[in-house]
Amino acid sequence: MTPERIRQSEFAAPEIAHTIYQRSLGLGIVFGVISLITAILPGTREQFFRSYLLGFMLWLGVTLGSMAILMIQHLTGGAWGMAIRRQLEAAMNTLPLMAILFIPILAAGIPYLYSGDPSVTPAMHGWFNATASDGHLFQLHQQYMRRFGTPSFLFINGYTGRAIIYFIIWMLFAWRLNRLSLQQDHPPVQNLAPRFRRIAAPGVIVYAFTISFAVIDWVMSLSPPWISTIYGFIFIAGELLSSICVAVVVERILIRYEPAASYLKPKEVHDHGKLMLTFILLWAYFSFSQLLIIWSGNLPSEISFFTRRLYSGWQLIGLAIVVFHFAVPFVLLLSRPFKRDATTLVWLASALIFMRFVDLFWYIEPNFHKSLGSLSWVNLLDLVVPVALGGLWFAMFFHNLRSRPLLPVYDMHAQEFMEYAGVAHD
Repeated sequence: MTPERIRQSEFAAPEIAHTIYQRSLGLGIVFGVISLITAILPGTREQFFRSYLLGFMLWLGVTLGSMAILMIQHLTGGAWGMAIRRQLEAAMNTLPLMAILFIPILAAGIPYLYSGDPSVTPAMHGWFNATASDGHLFQLHQQYMRRFGTPSFLFINGYTGRAIIYFIIWMLFAWRLNRLSLQQDHPPVQNLAPRFRRIAAPGVIVYAFTISFAVIDWVMSLSPPWISTIYGFIFIAGELLSSICVAVVVERILIRYEPAASYLKPKEVHDHGKLMLTFILLWAYFSFSQLLIIWSGNLPSEISFFTRRLYSGWQLIGLAIVVFHFAVPFVLLLSRPFKRDATTLVWLASALIFMRFVDLFWYIEPNFHKSLGSLSWVNLLDLVVPVALGGLWFAMFFHNLRSRPLLPVYDMHAQEFMEYAGVAHD
């Protein structure tokens, strides 16, 4: 075996990564089959696509949030990022899977997601089936019906075209970052930090714009009359938080085995806990700002978003989000010993991933139901479908993680990190 291969094997992911890959793939397949069966049944098809959008936004958020944190690490440097850099890259490289998983929405889900809720009085129409009572939205439909022969032609094609553009842009940045990172798996030792920064600097800005436009297309447009200029930033903060939480969960698994046991020190775990606190505060600030501005303005076209979510049972979920997505984690993360202990921090990280799911549920599901009491057993799909997508996501994540050394050993800064961590290096 060549010295290069020996060096790479020293930092290979432990065997547990392969075990989790197999279990995640099995979980994704089993729950995926259950989900597909419900998608075929006419009575549950509508709920399937709602649950599918919920699960898709959750795991896409982890993917893109990981890419954003990776770009922040390249811009700022630091041991906190080097310790989880390959984890962030493995998550970022699930983008092709997420692009494939978006196809069912484009191919069959649009009529079920964007037709509005006729059970609401007055009926809430979506952009897919706007009527004369929808004002300007209906006028746009009529203009394009005269031009193209169908009232939804531009809307559907615009939705599809923009989605393709978003994924192309995201995968382009991921490819460029990944291509540079691959060079650091082979000698000689080199400093590629300036090249990484030239990609990451515009990348962070482009990410912020594209994900903002994407959530407007995919989530905000579930209720076409309502708008919020801070909506995209709420999702950005949520994605960053869920991504660092996934990284904390994975590092807790890896820290029991070599080589991660040698370089994941309490200081790095502490830094990741501080990042969790930062993103919690950022999410809370954006969310409260949206509530404060809309509630004080009290405009009928804007306040309907909160009146729909703060009554009829939905306020219980809103209260749970305030308590368990902000208040409890905020208090716990003020403790320095708590942030430095990977064993305790992982439980909070896992809870926050679940609360991110609840937060997305609170944003998406009220668009289709007037009250929480109207939910039926079929909403078990809101758990089944996201678990199916999560199983597939983690399978690809651990496959990616196993394909590369856990540290870019021929990066000059990685060499400095290994020396600081007390890991032997050439």
